[in-house]
Amino acid sequence: MADTSAHLPALGTLLTAMVTPFTKDGAVDYEQAAALASKLVDDGCDGLVVTGTTGETSTLTDEENLGMFRAVKDAVGGRAAIIAGTGTNDTAHSVHLSRQAAALGVDGLLLVTPYYNKPSQAGVRAHFETVANAVDVPVMLYDIPGRSSIPIEPDTMIRLAQHPNIVAVKDAKADFVAATRVMAETDLLFYSGDDGLTLPWMALGAVGLVGVTTHVATRRFRELIDAVNANDLSTARKINFELLPVVRATMTRVQGAVAAKQILKWQGVLPNSIVRLPLVEPDEAEIETIRGDLAEAGLVFS
Repeated sequence: MADTSAHLPALGTLLTAMVTPFTKDGAVDYEQAAALASKLVDDGCDGLVVTGTTGETSTLTDEENLGMFRAVKDAVGGRAAIIAGTGTNDTAHSVHLSRQAAALGVDGLLLVTPYYNKPSQAGVRAHFETVANAVDVPVMLYDIPGRSSIPIEPDTMIRLAQHPNIVAVKDAKADFVAATRVMAETDLLFYSGDDGLTLPWMALGAVGLVGVTTHVATRRFRELIDAVNANDLSTARKINFELLPVVRATMTRVQGAVAAKQILKWQGVLPNSIVRLPLVEPDEAEIETIRGDLAEAGLVFS
């Protein structure tokens, strides 16, 4: 695998896929977004993904997306990489939003596999290349067939890696054999897109994590990544075991944005846990289950 260290300062190793805070009347709360971004960076994030899946991008307007990019960049630009979630299932729309984000000075773009349309792999490649051709910022591909219904196949990734702007992959597919081949044959930086798989991903050669649980356990994930990079596998395993119930609480009981906002409210980081339809806040049974998971990790809230 080629040396990819030149890309590390631009993208970071611990990236949180930020939630988008809302006011009581459902408007985007840019002030709270800026405060959350600052806290995440203070606690160890060197990158933030803004309005990705966890940022509820599918229910934001373009103006709200751009407002979030601007608010987060103003808050922590220069201290962490700002990666704008600009991927949609409409190539022309993705180009439009990506160009606007690039004009704001973001450090990179997160482009999800086109969802719902179910294009061929030739269509997937053409979609990503068209967007990457339209901007001059680094692009991180987001491979998540659980949401998009199709994967980015290894041969497609290897072809896409030839594009100078396509530099990274957020992998939420967990096909370790396929990813190992791509890492061996390209310079693409891989990021775990599954919070609970950060340790095995990094053991294979991934450079870090784009996570959701990192909202609520930022410093421990920072320590986990640093331990792996220091070849301290014993410490990394210990932290990984400790994080498992927190990951379970955040990622398996309800949708990730819903759980993260609920926990952030309990932690006093956000004033509310409001999400936009079709997402809804957790019911009492779900809340009790989440509380039980967190208590297992020693996190108890009144």
